[in-house]
Amino acid sequence: MDDPICPLCGRPIPPDAKQSLHHLVPRLKGGKGGPVVLLHQICHNEIHATLTEAELAREYASIDALKAHPRLAKFIRWVAKRPPGFHSKTPGARRKR
Repeated sequence: MDDPICPLCGRPIPPDAKQSLHHLVPRLKGGKGGPVVLLHQICHNEIHATLTEAELAREYASIDALKAHPRLAKFIRWVAKRPPGFHSKTPGARRKR
C-alpha cells in the first residue's frame, strides 16, 4: 500500500514520519466533528505558526486557501525539496495569540 500524500506539500507521509490530523475548521471555532486531513507534523506546525484559529476558520478552511497564503506557499516550496520523513523545529517566530 502506498503512503498517504500530505495535501499541503504533496509529499508522501511514511509510517515513521511525524504526522497529525488537522481540522480544516478549528475545533474551537465549530470544527469539532468536521473534516480533517492528515499532514506531516512540520506542515501542521507551520499552519498554526502562521495563522490564528480565527483566520483558519474564517479564510483558510481549505487546503487550496492554505496553499495560497504567501508564507505557507514559501514554506511549501522549501519543504517540497526535503525527504518525506523530514522534520525540524518550525523556524521563525510564532504568531501572536
